[in-house]
Amino acid sequence: MTVRFFLLLACQLLLALTCATAQAAEGIEITRASIEASDDGYRLSAVYSFDLTPGLEQAIEHGVALSFTTEIELTRPRWWWTDDHAVSSRRTTKLNYDVLLRVYHVSTPGSIQQNFDTLDDALRAIRLPARWLIAPKGALKPGETYNVTLRMFMDREFLLKPLQIDAFNNSDWRLASHKKTFTYRAE
Repeated sequence: MTVRFFLLLACQLLLALTCATAQAAEGIEITRASIEASDDGYRLSAVYSFDLTPGLEQAIEHGVALSFTTEIELTRPRWWWTDDHAVSSRRTTKLNYDVLLRVYHVSTPGSIQQNFDTLDDALRAIRLPARWLIAPKGALKPGETYNVTLRMFMDREFLLKPLQIDAFNNSDWRLASHKKTFTYRAE
């Protein structure tokens, strides 16, 4: 009786672990991220890897706009006080589908809206974004080392209110990356 109970318990734990790892694989992965100094300031160069869930693909095909937000924060550690928050920036890229024209639109504030014929091409523009100016030239102290925290997620707050309620309860509408942390020495 107890052997049968422990076998059943072990099978349930194995099933739960399998489901957890399968669900974690459906998120956004930050495959590459770096900060580059340029003449006008500091730019983020990043590459993301993700696929839309079937529920999100269906929503796009029906004309629902999806927003993908990237957040970055640079902090300078200090031993004598709390960390110095040097840069905190956020950028949202919108993806929508024009049902009448059968064209996908990708728009980012401060840049030109891009049009694509296929969803894969539109997603490629989101996965491989242009270098983004995160801070002006004098925002970081040259020679100092900063801790960088980066994450990307599908921002459900840009959805219409009835869809927000469904999105908070539906796992198909949860698409986010883990926070990626690395260090950057300012130039």
